[in-house]
Amino acid sequence: MKKTLFSLFLLVPFLICSQTDSRIYDIINAVSANRIEADVTALTNFGTRHTLSDTVSQTRGIGAARRWIKSQFEETSKACGDCLEVFYQKDLVKKGDNQRIVHDVMVVNVVAIQWGARYPNRFIIMSGDIDSRVSDPTDYTTDSPGANDNASGMAGTMEAARVLSNYKFDNSIIYVGLSGEEQGLYGGKGLAAFAKTKGWEIIGILNNDMIGNIKGVDGVIDNREFRIFSEPVPPTETEKERNARRFYGGEVDGISRQLARYVHKTTQAYMPELNPKMVYRLDRFGRGGHHRPFNDAGYAGIRIMEAHENYSQQHQDIRTENGIAYGDVLEHVDFDYARKLTAVNAINLASIAWAPPAPKEVKIGGIVEPSTKLQWSMVDGAVGYKIYWRDTTSPTWDYSRYVGNVSEFTLDGIVVDNYLFGISSVGVNGHESVVVFPNEILR
Repeated sequence: MKKTLFSLFLLVPFLICSQTDSRIYDIINAVSANRIEADVTALTNFGTRHTLSDTVSQTRGIGAARRWIKSQFEETSKACGDCLEVFYQKDLVKKGDNQRIVHDVMVVNVVAIQWGARYPNRFIIMSGDIDSRVSDPTDYTTDSPGANDNASGMAGTMEAARVLSNYKFDNSIIYVGLSGEEQGLYGGKGLAAFAKTKGWEIIGILNNDMIGNIKGVDGVIDNREFRIFSEPVPPTETEKERNARRFYGGEVDGISRQLARYVHKTTQAYMPELNPKMVYRLDRFGRGGHHRPFNDAGYAGIRIMEAHENYSQQHQDIRTENGIAYGDVLEHVDFDYARKLTAVNAINLASIAWAPPAPKEVKIGGIVEPSTKLQWSMVDGAVGYKIYWRDTTSPTWDYSRYVGNVSEFTLDGIVVDNYLFGISSVGVNGHESVVVFPNEILR
């Protein structure tokens, strides 16, 4: 026993200091463009997946589509020894709730949970949207293949489940197809409310909405860049928290922004051929996505999507006008690009699911002193902690120091006035929690 413990003691620093985990590369290599293509094709073949479309047909409409998605999650679960719990989560939306709800509709999400072994009540979520639409958002009968928007994100979510089902994790992972996005983000609202009733601790949601287009309406063709949208601070922050930012900073350091930085950092470490672009905005200008309802509920949430959109292929009737082909059809999806962005999701799900919880309390001090003092609450499963800091104008955590299994540390010679700081917890396998920005002042 002593020899085993001594060997583990020697191994822990190596794991912490190592920059990569070889399993992450295995995950990247396991993601299949062919399987994503097959799934996107199957989803487009349902004709329309409009939220208000047919639910009885076995071949057309959103009912057939969600039953097929559920069957695919169930096949994945069967292959891994029933490692996924698959179910529908439903909410009734009444006619007239908004102008796009022209008749009563049951908004149905398809949920697959891969339960964590150590922290089963902590969840990291990957989502895609089931529904599609044409030019008229109330037209629920016209063909609406929705190949990129958003069969690509839904197929990516299903593929991530297939790949990650081969691994065991400490935290739980949810793979979900959300409905009602085009009618008012109803699926996200329903699942966020469901999580509240269950008392789930949501680490964050990676919302995938359009991950397959590389030819932008701006004329750019790019199969390496993608965008990560995140809002700066939670809409649920208190007046006290808002006022404190005037004196202590944190205008761009909310929980969603930290999740965005995590994805950015992990992608650069394991997939350096990609160019993740953080966009400091909740979503595209004046538009929305299914991470927003989770933000509204106080959870971290980001949107992962292509860098260059083509608006002639979104929310359009299939037609040709003035030599321009309109419509969200299969031929516009680049499946290798969708594979890359699916892998981005998968490696971040895995990294977070293998990491210990983040410290809940982080205190900072150092007013009129030539040093910065930090204290934090220790967490179960962490073998140490890492302090991050950056220039106040930098978008990313540029400096870090592993400080061991302690609950406080003083950075001598680093003046608190000139930097922003955060703390992450580190697991025995080297995976880290999302960074936590200080939420209390040391007096």
